[in-house]
Amino acid sequence: MYQATTCSITVTVSPSYLEEESVPEDNHWFWAYTIEITNGSPDTVQLRSRYWHITDARGHVEEVNGAGVVGEEPILSPGDSFTYTSGCPLSTSSGIMRGHYRMETSDGGMITVEIPAFSLDVPNARRIMH
Repeated sequence: MYQATTCSITVTVSPSYLEEESVPEDNHWFWAYTIEITNGSPDTVQLRSRYWHITDARGHVEEVNGAGVVGEEPILSPGDSFTYTSGCPLSTSSGIMRGHYRMETSDGGMITVEIPAFSLDVPNARRIMH
């Protein structure tokens, strides 16, 4: 589990390798990740957009920007949480994801909420250090 808090909004990430969706002989590995966003601030916020920076084991970077998450732009009142699950394919057996959400506050301002960097690793895989 990975966690970061920005402006009293906590993002918790739990990644998991999906062996049944992966085809290593075709250089295709797949992970799911579940994210819980908890609003510990005194203000209502709405998640407007996401940004992902995905790096595979070869150092190849893919950047993803988009509105909301999983087709939603959830509104979080103080104390509310929102949980969703999404996925990430890679052409290598490991990688790292990090990013941020842009959230609109009740007064119309925007804040950037960090998504903690998290590792995508095949369980029990042999690791080589360079």
